[in-house]
Amino acid sequence: MFSIMTIALLLLLITSIIMFLASILSKKALIDREKSSPFECGFDPKSSSRLPFSLRFFLITIIFLIFDVEIALILPMIIILKYSNIMIWSITSIIFILILLMGLYHEWNQGMLNWSN
Repeated sequence: MFSIMTIALLLLLITSIIMFLASILSKKALIDREKSSPFECGFDPKSSSRLPFSLRFFLITIIFLIFDVEIALILPMIIILKYSNIMIWSITSIIFILILLMGLYHEWNQGMLNWSN
């Protein structure tokens, strides 16, 4: 009778062979120039597809993610209210909201929320 270690090694070997065969069979033999070029409604691209990205869009995305995570952290605090000590819950909530408000003030003070620049 086979031991558990032998069966595990056999399964590992079979899986590795299947993954190796899948990677070999899935590769394309020819690289087509038309397929590797950017597609713009069937026309040749007028400009480079690697234009520099505006840093302002990136920063607004980061700000959105920060405040989106904030909501994900505040909502469970409301549910935990009835199971917690009210004093500890209040102090934790106030500190958390103060940190977020200081971050929002810093963003506003640095001009990251103004699109007119």
